[in-house]
Amino acid sequence: MSTRSMRLSCSSSMHSIRSKANNMEFKTRVKNQSDMEVWEMSEAYNDYIGFISAMNKSVCAIPLNKPLSLSNESKLILNILNSIDNWITEVEPLKESCRFGNKAFSTFYNLLKTRLPDILSKELSLVDQQNVIELTTYIIDSFGNPTRIDYGTGHELSFCMFLCGLFKVNMLKQSDSKATVNILFSRYLEIVRKLQLRYQMEPAGSHGAWSLDDYQFVPFIWGSAQLIENPDLNPNLFVDEKCVQLFKSKYMFLGCIDFIMQVKKGLFHEHSNQLWNISGVPSWNKINEGLIKMYKKEVLGKFPIIQHVPFGNLFQFKQCAKKIMVPTPSTIITPTSTLLDKLKKTELSESNIVNK
Repeated sequence: MSTRSMRLSCSSSMHSIRSKANNMEFKTRVKNQSDMEVWEMSEAYNDYIGFISAMNKSVCAIPLNKPLSLSNESKLILNILNSIDNWITEVEPLKESCRFGNKAFSTFYNLLKTRLPDILSKELSLVDQQNVIELTTYIIDSFGNPTRIDYGTGHELSFCMFLCGLFKVNMLKQSDSKATVNILFSRYLEIVRKLQLRYQMEPAGSHGAWSLDDYQFVPFIWGSAQLIENPDLNPNLFVDEKCVQLFKSKYMFLGCIDFIMQVKKGLFHEHSNQLWNISGVPSWNKINEGLIKMYKKEVLGKFPIIQHVPFGNLFQFKQCAKKIMVPTPSTIITPTSTLLDKLKKTELSESNIVNK
């Protein structure tokens, strides 16, 4: 799947930070292939997988157009994303021919580096300063690489770590779960798609027709969860263009397919063979479960991606004391523990988390 080199972006000092005595140094830690085993047994990995699973469960059978209430904290994050979208209009693409992406993207990226640190420092004034630095690094890096002008699943991973980090610092809470996926992450997708088209961004480490998608992975996971128990939209219909146009605004998965159909030419089974094969799976439940397994192998299990991920206070690169079992979609509507308990260190009951 997609690979890319993550740049720690707020300042050069962010590559290795140690603030107060109890805070952990913020830096990359996966230096060779053997470190991948440490990563997969770490608290950071456990937290991240638990977050993906918890958000997955929260939007089971919940379409994008279902009205959701937004907390003040969710509105604040949404406003930040809206501001980022507005900054794109400030930077016109260069008119000269660019073989590997439009270099104006680097100018836009500089706006992110210049403006976001102050905004997040102000809006998260009650959060530990090192945690703010780490959150800022993750969100800045989630929009692409300014040197290669590319975007891939590693950048998407960075944004999901930003969202997960917001739960860990209690900025977002369990009641924000549905909005985190259907509003905040959905808004992020709109922005990165706009960037990809406007600045002709290259796919980072694309495997072409044999990958799931040139740019994204997580929206297919959460998008398939939205379709679980849907009696009217069988998996074999998502490759039908009329069906895509009818449901692209309602279901994240169909929105992904629509974007692929916009940017790729030719027959779907030729340019998106993996997705074509997935359309033959009999249920969304099975698709969802398979995509989570595939994500762990093809994204979280890839050294070229994880070697550039920084770890510190929020995502700690130390062995997890007790490996938790991540619930599979086959148990998606039965009470099981989720990472949300661990993220907030609260005594929320499992049934509240599942049934909310």
